[in-house]
Amino acid sequence: MSKDIVVIGGGTAGARLARQLTRGAAAATAPAPTAGPASPTPGVTVIGEEEHAPYNRVLLAEVLAGRYGPEVITQPATPVRRGVRVVRIDRAERVVLCDDGSVVPYGTLVLATGSNPVLPPLRGLGADLPDGVHPFRTLDDCLALAAAVREGTRAVVIGGGLLGVSAARALAERGAQVVLAQQGEHLMQRQLDPAASELLRGHLETLGVEVHTECRVRGLRCEAGDGAGTVRAVELADGYALDADLVVLACGVRPRVGLARAAGLDVRHGIVVDDELRTSDPHIRAIGDCAEHDGRVYGLAGPALEQADILAALLLAPPPAAALATRPGTHAEVAVAAVAAGPAAALTGPASEAAPRYTGTRALTRLTLHSGGTGTGAGPLDLAAFGETNPLPGDDVVRLADATRGAYRKVVVRGDRLIGGILLGDLGAVGELARTWEGDEPLPSTPLFHLLGGA
Repeated sequence: MSKDIVVIGGGTAGARLARQLTRGAAAATAPAPTAGPASPTPGVTVIGEEEHAPYNRVLLAEVLAGRYGPEVITQPATPVRRGVRVVRIDRAERVVLCDDGSVVPYGTLVLATGSNPVLPPLRGLGADLPDGVHPFRTLDDCLALAAAVREGTRAVVIGGGLLGVSAARALAERGAQVVLAQQGEHLMQRQLDPAASELLRGHLETLGVEVHTECRVRGLRCEAGDGAGTVRAVELADGYALDADLVVLACGVRPRVGLARAAGLDVRHGIVVDDELRTSDPHIRAIGDCAEHDGRVYGLAGPALEQADILAALLLAPPPAAALATRPGTHAEVAVAAVAAGPAAALTGPASEAAPRYTGTRALTRLTLHSGGTGTGAGPLDLAAFGETNPLPGDDVVRLADATRGAYRKVVVRGDRLIGGILLGDLGAVGELARTWEGDEPLPSTPLFHLLGGA
């Protein structure tokens, strides 16, 4: 039976895991003066559907805006079998079957299958997308959008979350006439409160983006042609139509769990994993957007990277070391240190006292909206949000707002703990606030005002 590690998915999580495993294996096999012969390390195979080398998905909006070329966001060299799709997992034989006819055996299988864009149930939108209608999830999506947009192109972005806001800003920078349609009451509802969202809306409007909130899209009006036709307008629930040459679907993502479900693994919203990122099959792990840990699917780059680091440390460590518990709040750092030290260190060094466990990620969202050029009158807008930004009864809240500078700061404190915050404009305080929040430690006995850098 093979002992090799096979990773399905060459995205953020899969590529990071492969790099960490390769680095750790290299450190483990390096000659040491007092060491005996190095034990053989398992091989690592990454199978990815995309034809591109692994890339930084967080920067796709910068490519769409024309700020970066695709080559700039390419990740450090990671060997991937590109353009190959796994069609089935045979758990009994411990092999995966690919669409090119190859059969790849595994000792440990890692599912890093990511997520798919959600296609909303709209009239005129079927399995085949009409010409001019684009998701915004992959580099291919990004390049197709960039090729389609021209100065004056009428673009409608459906969805006002983080992805929709990023796409709208990027299209505006390319000279498109952009309308952003958000069904919710305000933009980026998961991260921002109404006051912060209003500042964000004002910034987008300064860039030339027309923003509609509480705006329900009913369907697409398409001109007949080959396939599903060509989009010509977006129809709203009140009957009003937005003319469109281009429509971007930014309605969220859904974990890709088809392979796992067909293989009989435990799947809820995502592929269920424990603190060792192990699925219901002891030989299969899952990380990134497809994984559900403690009832939560993150869908963000930060948690995916942390999961990859921790899993690399667990897979490289001998079983006795991998069974130890980590110190609270330090599992990511322990994972990185364990990878760097290699598996041999896990037997004798400090890492053996604190083998990592994944206990969840306290994720911080950051976004920079650049100006659309010298003629817009808008400078860049930086924002950061973390934790619970909507207070409960009894929570302490401190807000500082400066409308003239477009700045807004808010923190939420429960008892002696910082539980969330929003910063727009000057992010000078974000580092200290984030560290305080991530550490989940008691706050110092200074006035809450000073948490925001107040004088």
